[in-house]
Parts: sequence; structure tokens; C-alpha cells
Amino acid sequence: MNCRVVVEAAVPVYDVETADEAVRIAISKTGEMLNPDLNYVEIEAGTRTAPSGEELPPAFVAADEALVALELSMDVFNVERAEHARRVARKEIGQRLRNIPLAVLDVVEIESKSDDAESGDDADDTAVGDTAR
Repeated sequence: MNCRVVVEAAVPVYDVETADEAVRIAISKTGEMLNPDLNYVEIEAGTRTAPSGEELPPAFVAADEALVALELSMDVFNVERAEHARRVARKEIGQRLRNIPLAVLDVVEIESKSDDAESGDDADDTAVGDTAR
């Protein structure tokens, strides 16, 4: 089974004035920590909502310091179940993002290329999908 795992990270950023600036710096900082080993992890600004349901910016800025919510997405291949994918993603990302709190938001099963090829009607597509592994 292959899964897409979305992990939320709370990234601290210092010497910033606006939420937009904090988000840009947090994405850059996180990318530097993940690269080159995990350059396949997608980094996006997270979503936050107030208890009343109001949408909030992904960064909270106070005294020129910010805490930024980022969503990190990665595909995990050949796992037995969703819990296994969750542990693999937390471990891989957590090893590179030292002292940054992480929480798994979502685990979704994704189809592998070989599954797509097997469901197709064209035999040539199946052969190409099998050799691409």
C-alpha cells in the first residue's frame, strides 16, 4: 500500500514584522533543513481556524517573533497500513526537523502506477508500467 501523509509543523521564526514574512522565512528554513535528503517533501503554509470557525493566518506574530503552521506532504511507499505510513513520515521528517513539534494531520491511500496500469485496457500501457518500477 502507498500513502500520502500530511504532517503539521510548528516552526519558530525570529526578527519578523508580518505574518507573510514569517511564512516565507519558515518555508525557506524548513526547506533548508529537509534538503537534500528529503527534497521530495512538499511544503505549504498550514491552515488555522479559531474556535468560532474564523480562518486565521498560518503565522502568529508577537514581539517580532512568530510561530508558523506549515503542512509537509510526503508519499510513503510499500507500507502495511496507514499507521505504518504515519510512523515512517514522522520519523523521516522528525529526524531533520529537530526541536520542531510535529503532528500527523492526514493519511490517504494513493494508487501506485502499477495499479493504474493493471486497470487499463491497453496491454502496452501495462508493460510500460511494469518496467518503470
